[in-house]
Amino acid sequence: MTGDLNLELIPYDKMESVLPLIFELNQGKLSEEILKSRLKDILAMGGYQCLGVYDKQKLIACCGIWLLQKFYKGKHLELDNVFVSEAYRSRGVGRLMMDWLSEYGKSMDCASLELNCYLHNEKGVKFWKRHGFEPLGYHMIKNLE
Repeated sequence: MTGDLNLELIPYDKMESVLPLIFELNQGKLSEEILKSRLKDILAMGGYQCLGVYDKQKLIACCGIWLLQKFYKGKHLELDNVFVSEAYRSRGVGRLMMDWLSEYGKSMDCASLELNCYLHNEKGVKFWKRHGFEPLGYHMIKNLE
C-alpha cells in the first residue's frame, strides 16, 4: 500500500488543501474560517512548510514543518499538526512520513526533529517513541484570551 503513495512539500498556493485534515485533527473545535485565517497568518510569517502524503491525487496525511533555530539545540525542524486520515492509519503512512522528514531534516543540516504531543494522546506518545523521539520537558501554555 505505502509504495503507491507520493510524499511532497505542498506549494504555498495549494496550502489550503490541508484545512479539511486540520479541521478533523482538531475534532471540529475550530471553524474552517478560523483555520483559514490562521493559515494565512502562518504563511505570512515565513519558515513554514507542509508535507503532504497523496494517494493518487487525494491528500491523505499532512505534517506542518517549522525550520527553527534555538540556543539549546541549534537548527531543527519542529513538526506540527501531524495527521493521517483514519482510513490510512496503521498502514505504514506515519513511518513513511517520519523517514521522509528525517532525511529532509538532514538535508537542511538540522540537529534534530522536535514536536509537541498532547498528554492525553497515548497512541501518539507510543508512535513517537517508536520513531526515536524522547520526552524532553513539558510544553506549557498560559491562555491570554
